[in-house]
Amino acid sequence: MEHLLHLGRALREAGYRFTTITPESHTRVNARAASSRARSVRDVFGWSRPFEPSLLPRTMLDLLERADAVEDTGENLCRSRVRFSTDGDLLFVHSGFPTTDASSVFFGPDTYRYLRLLRERRPQAKRAVDVGCGTGAGGIAVARDCEWVVLADINDLALQYAAINVELNGITNAEIVKSDVLRGVDGPIDLVISNPPYLIDEQARLYRDGGGQFGEGLSTEIVRQATARLSAGDRILIYTASAIVDGRDTFRATLELGNASVAYEEIDPDVFGSELSRQVYESVDRIAVVALDVRLR
Repeated sequence: MEHLLHLGRALREAGYRFTTITPESHTRVNARAASSRARSVRDVFGWSRPFEPSLLPRTMLDLLERADAVEDTGENLCRSRVRFSTDGDLLFVHSGFPTTDASSVFFGPDTYRYLRLLRERRPQAKRAVDVGCGTGAGGIAVARDCEWVVLADINDLALQYAAINVELNGITNAEIVKSDVLRGVDGPIDLVISNPPYLIDEQARLYRDGGGQFGEGLSTEIVRQATARLSAGDRILIYTASAIVDGRDTFRATLELGNASVAYEEIDPDVFGSELSRQVYESVDRIAVVALDVRLR
């Protein structure tokens, strides 16, 4: 993955910036006739549009090819298998659009909201774990306020991209660990953060399928494992979503937090409305983005 690291650095030096939108909006923008093929570096690495090889600077194309991250789409056109998104001064590599593979590594509006939550709450720790780290965005965001950060994920591709993003953003106090929730993380922990998948996904894509009845399964399991590992004064901060059924928050109802100070906030009352037409959500009023902030006593 060294080649993708160098590619990211080349993009940064070129002043590259791209804000990633929802897949639905992305599809609509790319469906415009004028957007059928890339006309700029931003089109290649942001919009994931097919491009003529001559469009990219030779150095960038070489790095993309050496990383085995470019595919031939026919008619002398190529497509990048990776995208790069920015948030302020941060730059992240992740999977190209569309993210259809089961191991795809996603970055999008939820990531931006997650990062905003972390900046607002500014959790501090001696050793923090970003569970289901994906691109590593959460762990990277809190690294300046923590002595050490563990970026943990079960997805090998996510761990590769997280390692690149750590280097790309100059983070020196982080490690990459393969782990199913916290099972693979050894040693003391005093902060757990996470932006887990929270939907039911028939394709079982790791970044999207949360399990449980409505997608809350993984979020609940993270809280369960975290409370078993942490001690008094330690903290759990999770950005997730919950299916609201007859006015009842189904994720909140699964939590057994015992002796803890709990702050629970509904951040957005209505996301992924298109999911409500699926049979699995036929009893659901809405899907709400929520923040769970727990301080153990």
